[in-house]
Amino acid sequence: MRTVYEAANLIDAHLVRQALEAEGIPAYVRGEALTGGLGELGVFGLVAVMVPESAWPRARERVLALWPANADGEAPEAGEDDAEQGCPA
Repeated sequence: MRTVYEAANLIDAHLVRQALEAEGIPAYVRGEALTGGLGELGVFGLVAVMVPESAWPRARERVLALWPANADGEAPEAGEDDAEQGCPA
C-alpha cells in the first residue's frame, strides 16, 4: 500500500476514498482509529488515504483532479512517497 493523500481529517479522507472507489480504485483510510483518543488537540499526519502500489499513478491523477492547484501552484499533499518517486506533491 502507498499513500496517495495526506488528509486533514476523517471527513476529508473518506471523501477522497469514496472518489477513488467510484473510479474503481481500491482505497483504504489509514489512521482512522487513532483520532478518537486525541481529545480536542489537533494532531496532523495521522490520517491518510492509501492505495495498492499498482493503482497509485491512476489514484494520484484522480486526487489531483479533485482540487485545482492553489495560488502557489501546489497540489494537495501526497505524503513522503512522492519525493522518492520524483512526483509533484
